[in-house]
Amino acid sequence: MFFTFIIVVILTAIVLVVAAMTIAKLLAPRSFNPQKGEPYECGIPTRGQSWVQFKAGYYLFAILFLMFDIETVFLFPWAVVAGRAGVYALVSVGFFLVVLILGLAYAWRKGALEWK
Repeated sequence: MFFTFIIVVILTAIVLVVAAMTIAKLLAPRSFNPQKGEPYECGIPTRGQSWVQFKAGYYLFAILFLMFDIETVFLFPWAVVAGRAGVYALVSVGFFLVVLILGLAYAWRKGALEWK
């Protein structure tokens, strides 16, 4: 019974996505001119090469920020129910924190946290 429900949900999702894409394709206006293909930023036409390389450090710094931001998101609900969760939950969160601390130590040792 539960397996049938899962199959029906998956098939319904597939049908709805395909239907939405088909309707959008049929109703969307079709016009193309060379100006649409040009890069556009802030209303100012681009001059010269529009491909600019960014330092990978910016992306690494952002990923590290997200990692520790998500850590907070996971720890807050646990802290709310910490008294009722039991020893298993305490050990699980301890393991979670150890993995994150090892990740921080690795990033620190590699110099990823230094803004150059």
